Amino acid sequence: MFMRSFVRSALALHRPLVCLFPLVSLCLAASGVAVGAEATVAVAANFSEAAKRLVQRFESASGHRVRLVSGSTGKLFAQIVNSAPFDVFLAADTATPSVLVERGFGIGESQFTYALGRLVLWSADPQLLQGDGAAILRQERFRTLAIANPELAPYGLAARQTLAHLGLWRRLASRIARGENVGQAHTLVATGNAELGFVARSFLSAEQASSPVLGSRWDVPAYMHDPIRQDAVLTAYGKTNAAAFEFLAFVRSAAAGRIIHSFGYAAERP
Repeated sequence: MFMRSFVRSALALHRPLVCLFPLVSLCLAASGVAVGAEATVAVAANFSEAAKRLVQRFESASGHRVRLVSGSTGKLFAQIVNSAPFDVFLAADTATPSVLVERGFGIGESQFTYALGRLVLWSADPQLLQGDGAAILRQERFRTLAIANPELAPYGLAARQTLAHLGLWRRLASRIARGENVGQAHTLVATGNAELGFVARSFLSAEQASSPVLGSRWDVPAYMHDPIRQDAVLTAYGKTNAAAFEFLAFVRSAAAGRIIHSFGYAAERP
């Protein structure tokens, strides 16, 4: 009954999807919920831990299986357009899923915003980011600042926009170390290879780890960068996959929203 309600809600809210998924519709009509299918979900690095929790809840309720493949949004996009067998894409922006739809690699009616990301400046040193993080950046009391690659990762783009807003992008260029994705930027700071870095708020969530996250942080004001609106989309490859369709229905649910929020995101509901 738990998963069945998710699917019914999705069908009620998004009638056009039924026309796009004839095989899924037949399965739902015949048995209420398709059981035992498997989907592969490409997920942006910042959302990987939250996605694991969502998958656990979904699998226990649905009987389906979901395999996660994590990476930068740009790299996952490249894999999808080069025929990677991904059924669902949980990106870290809205533009990349939209491009997939425009090029015929994504199903337009399935695209929606599942989370609003939050950018923070973080240091493993509990004393470094006490007070105004912008002032710390301007004082340059550090050797290395980690960010995700702005060309591949939306959190890296938000970091660059923040530094540009502060008038520091060019000034700090020689001190910046780039990770392929925001997870690698986090690792650079966690391992001491960078004194501080711009990372996703989700990496510092108590929900992510069994032990408290140490260090200090500055929550970047939202006006310093474009909103980090993260969209999901069903790929053309997965358009007849019952598990993929039902997983997206679950991600839209209030239960999933509570999980997403617990990882430091603001969940945007339909």
